Amino acid sequence: MATSKPENQLALTTTRLLIQSIIAMVFCIGSALSAQPQNARPNDANESWTASTQTSVDNSNPARTTETHTKSGNRSVDKKRVEVLGPDGHYQPDSDTEKETIQVNATTTHTVVRTYRWNANGQRYLMQATEEDARSSAGGEAHVERTTSNSDVNGNLQVVQRAVADTRQTSPDAQETKTTVYLGDGNGGLIPALKTQELQKRSADHTVEVTDTTRVPDANGNWEVSEVREKTVKEDGKNRTSEERVLRPDLEGRLSEISLSVRKEAETAAGEKNNTVETYSQDIPGVAGDGDMHLRQRVTTIEKSDSGGTITEQQYEKPTPGNPSDGLQVSAKTKYTVRYAFSGTQQEKNIQTRDASGNFKVVSVETEKSDQVPAELGQKATSDKPK
Repeated sequence: MATSKPENQLALTTTRLLIQSIIAMVFCIGSALSAQPQNARPNDANESWTASTQTSVDNSNPARTTETHTKSGNRSVDKKRVEVLGPDGHYQPDSDTEKETIQVNATTTHTVVRTYRWNANGQRYLMQATEEDARSSAGGEAHVERTTSNSDVNGNLQVVQRAVADTRQTSPDAQETKTTVYLGDGNGGLIPALKTQELQKRSADHTVEVTDTTRVPDANGNWEVSEVREKTVKEDGKNRTSEERVLRPDLEGRLSEISLSVRKEAETAAGEKNNTVETYSQDIPGVAGDGDMHLRQRVTTIEKSDSGGTITEQQYEKPTPGNPSDGLQVSAKTKYTVRYAFSGTQQEKNIQTRDASGNFKVVSVETEKSDQVPAELGQKATSDKPK
């Protein structure tokens, strides 16, 4: 007997909760195949740098992070250690992440990421390992395969997840990425648990349309749509507007819009960047659902840059708790400062939130120092050397 729609919907909901943590990773695979790096590091054959970050969050244990990057020829290694304050008042290691990237040839990259933790006896053990192979071709095709293994109680690695993504050009202005995610079946094997299809099309008027469709198996093993994301990006010089809609099936299987995000980016002649993101949803705390979309959050970002660095300020606005009809009010502020010098880079991130009395209070302070010299300063130092 066929499974009823409500039972199907319950199965889909349960499956969605299981796979929500990997959907973001799937989208990252597809995007990585076509996206260009925005803050690319100097393209030196050999380079290295070290950065340390101190984080203090209100009512939580302070932490510090040390990152190192080394590159030699076709091999680069990135290491990250997170330390937390121990009972004795001294910092002790909490986790290590080591990422090794090898450029096998012009079209193939092999990456291994290992995550370590410490047990109660102070011994480091391998908790998770991820291997990724990425291949591309001159014709625009790409293949990415990522395998994740977790350590069992005996310290042996067991494969728990594999994601395979293939990208192809369907026309000169369009491409398609299909991804399948496999999860462990409990018997040492893997079964397909999620499929995504990303369709991306560019128009002559500088408009990009992207549709991401996610499918999961129902109780009978049939693939059903669990989510659709539709995104449109329009560019006009240095200004950009994008809209992203999220649709999910209702109890009858019909797709309906559950959220909308509108982003507007602009840049002045002086180089100041302004970015506003408004998020709309049917689910607003304190408001009975009426089936309509309501403004749930607005995030405004202003970025100012000069020769000495960059200052980025963000403001978060949300409905007033208990009185959503009063409109949005500022609930949090973030200030991110980056200062450049020939000796390296210093960054500071400050987060404030509004308390019950309406006053803003600093809840998190993060500082980072790096000996990596920005590319522009490095080039200037080289050009200033006497000839």
